Amino acid sequence: MENAPQAQAQAETASSTQNHTHKETKTTSKIYMLLLGINYLCLFVGSVTSTLLSKFYFIHKGSSRWVSTWVQSAGFPLLLPLIYFLFRSTGRRPFTGFTSYLLVMSFTIGLLLGLNNLLFSVGTSYLPVSTSSLLLSSQLAFNLVLSAVIVKTKISYQNLNCVVLLTMSSTLLALSSSVDRPPGLTRGKYFIGFFSTIAAGLMFALYLPVMERVYRRVDCYAMVVEMQLVMEAAATVLATAGMAAAGGGFSDMRRESLEGFDKGPAAYWWAVTGNVVTWQLCFMGTAGMVFLTTSVTGGICMTALMAVNVVGGVVVYGDDFGGVKVVATLLCGWGFCSYVYGMYMKMKDERERAKINNDIGHEMTQV
Repeated sequence: MENAPQAQAQAETASSTQNHTHKETKTTSKIYMLLLGINYLCLFVGSVTSTLLSKFYFIHKGSSRWVSTWVQSAGFPLLLPLIYFLFRSTGRRPFTGFTSYLLVMSFTIGLLLGLNNLLFSVGTSYLPVSTSSLLLSSQLAFNLVLSAVIVKTKISYQNLNCVVLLTMSSTLLALSSSVDRPPGLTRGKYFIGFFSTIAAGLMFALYLPVMERVYRRVDCYAMVVEMQLVMEAAATVLATAGMAAAGGGFSDMRRESLEGFDKGPAAYWWAVTGNVVTWQLCFMGTAGMVFLTTSVTGGICMTALMAVNVVGGVVVYGDDFGGVKVVATLLCGWGFCSYVYGMYMKMKDERERAKINNDIGHEMTQV
């Protein structure tokens, strides 16, 4: 009987600890969902607006692909206020735990990201927004294969179906080049834009699982922002060097705004500024999605937005949306739905297995 009060006290302490842990978990879950929502909003706004603004630059006689590449990464200083805010909120000093491995990987990946930006700019300069968006959706198929190799993602029937459908969509667009080509664009330039866009999708698909692997050494979201700062700075160095090597540089931007751009200097600099801001939203949103979820989920989210970009190209710029492109869009949608269904079935199976394991553990505890 002497042990009864002690046992009761221990039970109350255990109950109190469990309630406290539950509250902490609930609070953490709310913060996680808020952060996830903010990152997807940045990805959504950034992806749609940056794609349209990039095409706006070329439609109105902007001609430098290096300038288009430069604006995609030059907004990295905009991340500094976010780094400062996270420092004030958490008390963690910026770049704490930033190892030489993370620094080297960030800089190297940043250079590759700069090359990816150049490929995207070449594709955008030649192809309609709707066509390039459909081609970029092929990154989901690449992402699946590369994720299986790099981060050991399992391949299911639904995933393979997605790969086949997206490949068919891209092939259909390639075969219909004579129908899809804008007036005045040669067949050769169309295919330069076509394969540049496919290559950009491939490189971005590689970027996602590589970043997921690197993020396994990252402790917090603040480090993700810091890595993004280094990557975008490296990409900007590459783009700046490319501008200088091409014989232009920043003086070329000033000349182009005065003499080349048919909307005038004010519209030119607004387009440049808009590109700088929206591309940072897009890339930071992508990095956050990969860190908070997986590279596969990030790829799915990007592909889902490609449909919005297709509609944006048709509505804003009057892109042709004939029979071939309708079929290609339907194939992309079918592939995307197949992929999402496969992910849903996988998550459902995991929940059922977890529930069975919990029930077995509970029964063994009672015994």
